[in-house]
Amino acid sequence: MARPWHTVDRVRTGDGVLELRRRGDADFLITVDGRVLMNSASHRSELALGVLACAHLRGRRTPRVLVGGLGMGFTLRAVLDFLAPGARVVVAELVPQVVHWCRGPLAGLTGNALDDPRVTVEVADVAAVIGRAGARASDRFDAIVLDLYEGPHAGHHREGDPLYGSRALAATRAALAPKGVLAVWGEGHDPGFVKRLGRAGFSVACRRPGRGGLRHQVYVATKGAAPGRTNKVKPR
Repeated sequence: MARPWHTVDRVRTGDGVLELRRRGDADFLITVDGRVLMNSASHRSELALGVLACAHLRGRRTPRVLVGGLGMGFTLRAVLDFLAPGARVVVAELVPQVVHWCRGPLAGLTGNALDDPRVTVEVADVAAVIGRAGARASDRFDAIVLDLYEGPHAGHHREGDPLYGSRALAATRAALAPKGVLAVWGEGHDPGFVKRLGRAGFSVACRRPGRGGLRHQVYVATKGAAPGRTNKVKPR
């Protein structure tokens, strides 16, 4: 007989009621309005997102990385495991309670990733952090990692979408250092988002990590050609 889930904590957000649920010692769910957002037993795409975002930083002594969206901390853990001791990682999380969970009941899942001295947490909208970074060359990031609810999809196709629209991608490009990488998690493949990335001056690779079962999408967009030029798009 399956053990029941118990609600550890809940908080109301702009997307609905966010709940942390627990079953046993180390089995967790995060749900939003009853829909499963993340399961501690299934996080291969989050780990792949962190690794793919930082692959170009291998051997770099002091890279700067922005992680937008904390979740259970698996993407952050993958980023930290890949980067050198001199790296600096900024985590932008909109919901303070999620930070509290990752420092409390979820901390053991990631080896207390938020306690790593390389990490700075900002309770803020990641779009605002990106906009601020684009204003000064010294504040730019070598990688920006977006691990957010749903990821890009057809509902984000309007130009003014704050994260995935054309203007937002231009701001993200400005916030990246030369040859910097934007890595984005998505529930599924969004051809419109890929096209906007290309028009914004990114070369794009689309990946679906793992084999079998539910496979999410990871977009790896490298800052390259000037906006408006044709950029290479690698298939899934």
